Amino acid sequence: MIRYYIKLGVLSIRKNPVLSALMVAAIAVGISACMTILNINYVMSGNPIPHRSDVLFHVQLDSWDPNQSAGDGGLSEPPNQVTYLDGTALLKARKARRQVLSYQSSRVVQPADRDLRPFEVNARSTTADFFPMFDVPFLYGRGWDQAADDSQEQVVVLGKEVNERLFGGEDSVGRTLVMNGEVFRIVGVLDDWYLVPRFYDVTTQAFNEVEELYFPFSVSVANEVNGSGNTNCWKPWGDTGWNAFLNSECVWMQMWVELHGQEEKQDYMAFLDAYVESQKAVGRFPRPLNNRLNNVMEWMADQEVVADDVQVLLGLAILFLIVCLLNTIGLLLAKIMRRSGDISLRRALGASRNAIFSQYIIEAGVIGLCGGILGIGFTWLGLRGIEVLYRQYEFVENLVRMDWVMVLAAVALAVVAALGAALYPTWRACRIHPAAQLKTL
Repeated sequence: MIRYYIKLGVLSIRKNPVLSALMVAAIAVGISACMTILNINYVMSGNPIPHRSDVLFHVQLDSWDPNQSAGDGGLSEPPNQVTYLDGTALLKARKARRQVLSYQSSRVVQPADRDLRPFEVNARSTTADFFPMFDVPFLYGRGWDQAADDSQEQVVVLGKEVNERLFGGEDSVGRTLVMNGEVFRIVGVLDDWYLVPRFYDVTTQAFNEVEELYFPFSVSVANEVNGSGNTNCWKPWGDTGWNAFLNSECVWMQMWVELHGQEEKQDYMAFLDAYVESQKAVGRFPRPLNNRLNNVMEWMADQEVVADDVQVLLGLAILFLIVCLLNTIGLLLAKIMRRSGDISLRRALGASRNAIFSQYIIEAGVIGLCGGILGIGFTWLGLRGIEVLYRQYEFVENLVRMDWVMVLAAVALAVVAALGAALYPTWRACRIHPAAQLKTL
């Protein structure tokens, strides 16, 4: 019977092509406007590492000025990064299963091929646990180990694109790379790694691509490699020079730890509290005790990775979809009222109200399906338009990807919306009295 009603729906659409096309277009336009913004919101607020997000925790210590907050969240807001003094102290304590201390920097790569000019890349100075902790995929080789960190071994992991540029995509593990005049040995090459948002460092731009190469934190400090991310200081340091900066109260590094279960989290928090109390005893940490551990999703919510503007746009898109559905209701009602004679004849021949309802609700579902498919095409065009409009921002291409979840969501939303829009017109169709209509036939 359902197949028969689908056939009737298709015949009805073909019989009234203009009216049907208007309904399909109204649904498609509303769906595309809604799904374009919904897709961006979905990408921005998605879980970047779902299988590990509940065991990875961002560390915050409130080492800031006692007279003002480090952020906009009131006087109790701690800095979102840590100082070199605190980061290295926590790292040496090794109280977590894994721990990562890192910062973003900028390096110049000097190719061995004289036909290639030196070029600048975004790099990350980090510790060995970065790769297993954040489940980084490798094409060749692997990351370095703790021994390389401890001995300040000059090793490097290349991103896939840099490896393509320097070695034509070949396995370059074991070869050397000259970076800022220093020779590094390549130990690994990353595979494609799309991390959206880039949760481990949201201080620069959460939707930037991951860095193009990685080298040991201990080497970067020994070589006095300055960070290219955000550096914030609440008081000046006495001397000039690198060592004075390292011993200052400037926050410029990101600290992450891996903790499994509530007990490990509580133990680590107790360790942080004890550490801060020990620092208070030597004149540091003038603010009240305010340490924080946030997992990946909590951290992104705390940092408001999804901007309020996106939420406002999503609300406006939903309102636009409602307006389109109201137009669809009017068109469906006009179409059904024009067929009141056919409906009365079917009722007189014994068709029940449930049969009439099923027929027209399925017809609306067919229209919604067509609108959803067309809406996917409009959504793709909308995303391409956003990409062109904001092409000056490198991270935009990470926000305008549409996966199968969003494609299926668009079709489902279109069908549900069409069915919802059809409820009142279909109810009106079921309320038609055959006798009154048949008198006019």
